[in-house]
Amino acid sequence: MSDYAMIDKEEIYSKVLRAGRRTYFFDVRATKAGDYYLTITESKKFTNDDGSFHYKKHKIYLYKEDFSEFKEILAEMTDYIINEKGEEVISERHQSDYKREDNYSEESSNGSDDSNSFTDISFDDI
Repeated sequence: MSDYAMIDKEEIYSKVLRAGRRTYFFDVRATKAGDYYLTITESKKFTNDDGSFHYKKHKIYLYKEDFSEFKEILAEMTDYIINEKGEEVISERHQSDYKREDNYSEESSNGSDDSNSFTDISFDDI
């Protein structure tokens, strides 16, 4: 096995960020010339119908000559999102939970406790 193959497999420096179904791997690797670059890998877990699971991975290779601009644009884009939408996570799944909480709090504040009332749910929506 060549020296480069050994260097490529060597973990120079790594960090992991677990975020629900997604895991991000940040790995410093070496070029053939011995310089370093960064790989960012997103790994997403998917469950099959039979209960087994598999992962899909996407990888970005980031070289030193691109670090400065990449960092600037990443900061600009993340700042834009936070400034426009705040830090609260908004998704359909979360919205349905918020609506349910809002409806519950409205019923509680109105004093209406109709135990015979129900919500008609369509399983097509799930």
